[in-house]
Amino acid sequence: MGAVNLLNAIEFSDEVRNGCDIEVVRSSLAVDHTLPLPEMKPQLVELCKDLFKQWSNLDESHFSTEKVSGGITNLLLKVSVKEENGNWVHVTVRLYGPNTEYVIDRERELQALHHLSAAGFGPKLLGVFENGMVQSFIHARTLETKDMRNPKLAGEIAKQLNSFHQVKVPGSKEPQLWNDILKFYKKASKLTFDDCEKQKKYTQISFKEVEVEVLELKELTGHLKSPVVFAHNDLLSGNLMFNDNEEKLYFIDFEYGSYSYRGFDIGNHFNEYAGYECDYTLYPNKDEQYHFFKHYLNPEKPNEVSDNDVETLYVETSLYMLASHLYWALWALIQAKMSPIEFDYLGYFFKRYNEYKRQKDVCFSLAKSYNYKS
Repeated sequence: MGAVNLLNAIEFSDEVRNGCDIEVVRSSLAVDHTLPLPEMKPQLVELCKDLFKQWSNLDESHFSTEKVSGGITNLLLKVSVKEENGNWVHVTVRLYGPNTEYVIDRERELQALHHLSAAGFGPKLLGVFENGMVQSFIHARTLETKDMRNPKLAGEIAKQLNSFHQVKVPGSKEPQLWNDILKFYKKASKLTFDDCEKQKKYTQISFKEVEVEVLELKELTGHLKSPVVFAHNDLLSGNLMFNDNEEKLYFIDFEYGSYSYRGFDIGNHFNEYAGYECDYTLYPNKDEQYHFFKHYLNPEKPNEVSDNDVETLYVETSLYMLASHLYWALWALIQAKMSPIEFDYLGYFFKRYNEYKRQKDVCFSLAKSYNYKS
């Protein structure tokens, strides 16, 4: 997506801020994400001075930069600025991964940001530029995968996810999950690779089989009547931050956010217990899942949740967990073609798709049995 569309999306979101008093500024500059941080710094300084006019006369010695985290689709940087009065101000610069517009709807993301921010989720959006955005800095650490299974943190994530799912974002309330999966399928099934090894691996995939799996799962999930919510859709450890002193949890990075099914958001989160290595022995067991469900369904009185409500969510989550595997498997194929980031995306496809096939029969039987009882 070009800068014009990004700026149009920001202008739209400005109109629907519901009284947020954050001024969003804009720049046509871009930052080269391929540079080492010391070489990137002059571009970051130029960007900040262009966006925030109160810093335009400061020289480069007033700025310091450091990497906060780097996912496989974007890079987070902290920029600290010593103002003329001696005060330090910190902002986060988020650089989009190259070619991520093939899998991420940036207009959809920007339109949602103000509403999520007004509801207390994530940092404030301060500015947008050609290939990223500037946000307020959150004083917290990024969670590691192992943190998510800590019972206290798991309960807090569930509680906050319940609140997140209450946020009303303007626009169509139609769930986008299957639209997105079918878009990914269409793009992923028509790729060619210059690299012979990659092409050889790619040709091993039966896209006819994948299409059958997608349509079969889509039909079965349709019988569950999972509530439609505004979902995060990418609740991995890297998108969770925690301030240990204040014991405060933050959700960040809403780039995949859309209206979807609550079961998908939770099942996708559980899949992320496995990390990028896809160690599915780490997937939460039934007791851990029930602990999460109870805190999600009744954050104030989790022990008062009925067995029937917990079982309903367990079935939903188990089936939509499969949809999560298909979603990210197809996403990975597009990234294998488009992304310059050093990551075995093709291998990731096979890990996710093979886990889908390994879990399919059990989850389908569970859902069909539940539908029969219902």
